[in-house]
Amino acid sequence: MANETKPTGSMKKTLGLTGVTVNAMALIAPGAFLWITFQIQAANNGGASDMWTGIVAALIVAFLTAIAFSELARRYPEAGAGGSYYFAEKAFLDREKPSHQRFARIAKFLTGWAAHLFYWVYPGVMVAFMATLVAYIFSQFNVTLSIPEQILIACVFSVLVGWIAVRGITGSTTVSIAINVVQLVSLVGFSVLAIMFRVQNPLGATQWAHPAAVSIVWPHSLAAMLFQSTIAILILVGFESSTSLAGEAINAKRDIPRGVILSLVIQGLFAYLFEYFAANYAVSEKLVNVAADGTKTFGMDAAAASGAPIGDLTRQIGDAMLGGNGFALMIIVAITVGLAVLGTTLAAMNTAVRISFAMAQDREMPGVLGALHGRHATPHIGVWILVAVSAVIGSVGVLNITALTGITLASNIGTFTLYALICALTFVTFVGRNEFHSIKHAAIPMLGLVGNIGMLVAVVVIGLTTPGVSADATQMAIWMTVGWGVISVAYLIWNSRRQEKRIIPAPTMLQGDAVGGK
Repeated sequence: MANETKPTGSMKKTLGLTGVTVNAMALIAPGAFLWITFQIQAANNGGASDMWTGIVAALIVAFLTAIAFSELARRYPEAGAGGSYYFAEKAFLDREKPSHQRFARIAKFLTGWAAHLFYWVYPGVMVAFMATLVAYIFSQFNVTLSIPEQILIACVFSVLVGWIAVRGITGSTTVSIAINVVQLVSLVGFSVLAIMFRVQNPLGATQWAHPAAVSIVWPHSLAAMLFQSTIAILILVGFESSTSLAGEAINAKRDIPRGVILSLVIQGLFAYLFEYFAANYAVSEKLVNVAADGTKTFGMDAAAASGAPIGDLTRQIGDAMLGGNGFALMIIVAITVGLAVLGTTLAAMNTAVRISFAMAQDREMPGVLGALHGRHATPHIGVWILVAVSAVIGSVGVLNITALTGITLASNIGTFTLYALICALTFVTFVGRNEFHSIKHAAIPMLGLVGNIGMLVAVVVIGLTTPGVSADATQMAIWMTVGWGVISVAYLIWNSRRQEKRIIPAPTMLQGDAVGGK
C-alpha cells in the first residue's frame, strides 16, 4: 500500500461550508445556461412543451450521482485535490484481496482521463460562450464583431479567469459569492416579471406556449421528456466540483458532502425549476423573430429561431411591464449572464487544475502540473497551461455553431463517463463493509450508473442520427474523445515503463508490495 495516492502539497485550508458550496454553485450557473440553452431546448420539434419535465428527469439522475459523490467524499475526507481521481484508487486499494487491489491504477487512470476530458475542455466551451455573448451585446448597438475580434475576446477572457484562479481559492470564492448573489437576484427578478407578464397579459396575447401553468409541469410525451433531459443534464453538471476542494476545506468530512448536495438543491432544484417555469409561462405568439430573409416565426418557434431567445423575451417583458425599458433590462440581464459565465469558467478551471495537481503529485501526469505558487499556494503553472488550452478551444468554438457544439459534446462525453464511473465506484467502495447501506451504496449508485450511461448513449446516438450540424458536431466530439484517449494511453504506457510500474500488476506482486510496483 506504500505507493497509494497521497494528496500532498501545502494548499491553504480556508474554505467553510459556504465557500465549498458557492464554488460548486458557480459552476452550475443557472442564469448563464437559461440564456445559452433555451434556444436548443425550444428547437426540439414537438418536444418543447416538455422542457420543464425534462429538467426534472435530469435532476433525478443528477441527484443520484450527487449522492454517490457525497458518500465517497464522506468516506475519504483526506482526498485533497484529487476528488474523483482519489476515490477511484481508494475504492480498490481498500479491498482486502490483492486480486481487487491490482485494478487500483487502471481505475484511477480511467477516472482521471474522463475528468480531464470534462474539466479541461469545459472552460474552453465557456470561453467561447463568453465571446459569443459579448458579440450579441455589441450587435444590439449595431456593432458587428468579426471572428478575429471574437477570438481576441476569448483569449483575453481566458487570461482574466486564469489571473483570478492563480490568486487562490479565497479570491475565487469571493468572486463566486458575488456572482451567485447577482445571478440569483437577477433570476428571481426576471422570473417574477415573467409570471406577472403572463397574469396581466398587457399585450393581449391569445396563444400561449402553454395554455395553463399545469401544462408546464405535466409530461406530454415520454420520448420528448427524455430527449429534453439529455439536454437538461448538461446544464446541471458542476455539483461534484467541490470534491476537488477537500485540500482547502477546513472540515472536509463534514462540508464537502454537504456542499455537493446543497449546490444542486439551490441551483438545480430551486433556481432552474423556477426560472424555466417562468420563461415557459411567458412565451406567447407575441414573441416574434424575423430571420435575415424576412421570414417571421412566433412563440416557441421564435425562441427556437433566435440566437438569444431569453434576451428577446426579457426585452418584450421590460417594454410591457417597465414603461418601455425592455432594451435596458435586456442589457442588464445579459451582463449578469456574462458574470455567471465568468463564475462558471473560474470554478471549472479551479477544479481542473486541482485534479491535475493530484495526478502530478502521484506521478501520473507531468510533474510541472504539481508545482504550487510560492505566495498563493495554487497550482499556477497548471492554471496558465489551462488558460492557453482554453483560449485555443474557445477560439475554435467561435468559428461556427458546429465547432461550438462539437467542443461542448466532447466535454459532455467526459462528464457522463466520469459520473457513471463514480456511481460504479461507490458500490465497489462500500459493498461488503460494515457501513454498507443497500439504498445509499447499491440501489442509488446503480440507478445513477444506468441513468448516466443512458444519457451518454442518447446524446451520441441522437447526435449521429440527426443530419447537419448535430451529426458533424457529434463526429467532431468523438474524434476529440478518441484523440485524448490515444494520448492518455500512450502517456500511461510510457510513464509506466519509465517508472517500471505495471498498469495492472499480478496479484502475487501485491503481497506486501506497493500497488503498481514492479
